[in-house]
Amino acid sequence: MQKMGANEKKKELLYSLLLLLASVIWGFTFIVQSSAMETIGPLSFNCVRWLIGSLAVLPVCAAAYRKDNDKTKTEDTRKTRKYTLNGGFLCGLFLFAASNAQQIGLVETPPGKAGFITALYIVIVPLFGLFSKKIPGIRIWLSVVLATAGLYLMCVTEQLTIEKSDIWVIICAFCYALQILAVDWFSKKTDPVKLAFLQFLVCGLLGVPVMLAFEHPTVKVFRESIVSILYAGVFSSGVAFTLQVVAQKKVKPTVASLLMSMESVFSVLFSWLILHQVLSVREYAGVILMTIAIILAQV
Repeated sequence: MQKMGANEKKKELLYSLLLLLASVIWGFTFIVQSSAMETIGPLSFNCVRWLIGSLAVLPVCAAAYRKDNDKTKTEDTRKTRKYTLNGGFLCGLFLFAASNAQQIGLVETPPGKAGFITALYIVIVPLFGLFSKKIPGIRIWLSVVLATAGLYLMCVTEQLTIEKSDIWVIICAFCYALQILAVDWFSKKTDPVKLAFLQFLVCGLLGVPVMLAFEHPTVKVFRESIVSILYAGVFSSGVAFTLQVVAQKKVKPTVASLLMSMESVFSVLFSWLILHQVLSVREYAGVILMTIAIILAQV
């Protein structure tokens, strides 16, 4: 029994590292998304990136589908497919709302700051979790308090005001919290790769009419933004979000949200290294509190 417990701990640590890897990819994606806004509209960028993300995981998804077809169809198999379809649509809907709200906010909000505001889901996830009776322990709540303080120092000015573009990113944080909780519920009942593929496809398809209605992009616009779109589509969408779905089979949603919120720390780090954006002492204090919160949650 002790050996099995140790194995479970190792598995949980491995899946936690997968979420941390995803947060590194997302942290750099803030830079890519911000620079892409100089040449392409936020709705067009997101629509194409999610469609590319679905294509990136399609081969793995097709292999899993063929494997399932070789099995005898049972009531459990049909139930699993129902969960996959419902989960793919619901997760895709939340992802569509979150990613577009974030991308609109990034038109004016600096990528480092946007990364921290997005990480507000670390507070929202455990609060929403109370309704499903998933109550975190005292250590996790302490981590959430520290992270919230860090976010406050990072995002709110000394005059206690929030920029208009920040509101879009805050809306994004609420939608990401719902997506995290939906992934937590459905990933334990479905194949994670299939769930990831469907949520990307739904997200991309929902973006097509919205993109055409509000932005009317041209081929030239997509050509000028192709590098940013491909990185966001293949790595941020296809790889990182698939890692999220796979890892959340073993990692609790509140801990998962804390690990994923490290994207905010990496977004600031990459903003400093690449864009040479210098933060104030107050903002660096927020980074330190955020990092302590993540470490505390994993000790």
